[in-house]
Amino acid sequence: MAVNRLLAFFLLMISCNLYFSQDITIKDDKVLLDGKQILKAEKINVAQYSFFSMKDDEEILLYRYMDNETPSYVSDDYFILNFLSEKTKVESTDIAKIANFMNSKKGMEKLVKWLLKERVINNNGELNPDRVAIFKDKYHENITERTLR
Repeated sequence: MAVNRLLAFFLLMISCNLYFSQDITIKDDKVLLDGKQILKAEKINVAQYSFFSMKDDEEILLYRYMDNETPSYVSDDYFILNFLSEKTKVESTDIAKIANFMNSKKGMEKLVKWLLKERVINNNGELNPDRVAIFKDKYHENITERTLR
């Protein structure tokens, strides 16, 4: 009987996870949430992406990957999320949050999903200033100021 309850609970958790998951795709420089465009994206190069608001076409987020000037040593690599309209910069070494085997488009899809989960951007692609501040408090590691050059 306990096995049946455990199995039922497990199936319920899987179905809830599938129900609440959001499909994020980047296609033709459009960020789509469940098929609806919420942002515009521009790949600048392998290490940089820009995201633009649908409302006024303003750049709201710039993503940059930094190798810390040591390309062969990856342990000191980090990324920068620059929320331009909020004048807020977040530097983090937690590459696992967005890593996707060198496929930058998939990594950026993972980034948008993370920002949606943290409620930094809403389902319309708009930044939430209060959540940007909380996001910075949670994830900013202040790498630039701690690094000697």
